[in-house]
Amino acid sequence: MFTDKTPKPMQSHERNVIGQNTHIIGDIKSEGDFRIDGSVEGTISTSGRVVIGQQGKVTGKVTCKLAEIEGEFSGELIVNDVLTLKATSKITGEVTIGKLSVEPGASFNATCSMKGSVKELNHAKKDKKTA
Repeated sequence: MFTDKTPKPMQSHERNVIGQNTHIIGDIKSEGDFRIDGSVEGTISTSGRVVIGQQGKVTGKVTCKLAEIEGEFSGELIVNDVLTLKATSKITGEVTIGKLSVEPGASFNATCSMKGSVKELNHAKKDKKTA
């Protein structure tokens, strides 16, 4: 009787791999996932997942839904959902995340803000003003 005939957007299952001996300078934008085993200097923007392998190195800005880091990252990192730091990871810069998972041994020298906490604090301040 009631049917939803609007097409639902298809999620992309692209997997972009930047190999170990590859060095990219510039901006990269994709709807798919990234695996970086080489080095990237610039901006990476995706609605998918970014994995920086143990030999991978990224300098610049990364915006993504999920991230898993085993290698090195320096710059601004914005992860809308979960950032997972493996024991071999080295992070410096500014990080904005939804959730954080850190293995023992990871190096995390960054300013970090969690989006969920910021929303809760702002909401609590508004409640105090109305009370």
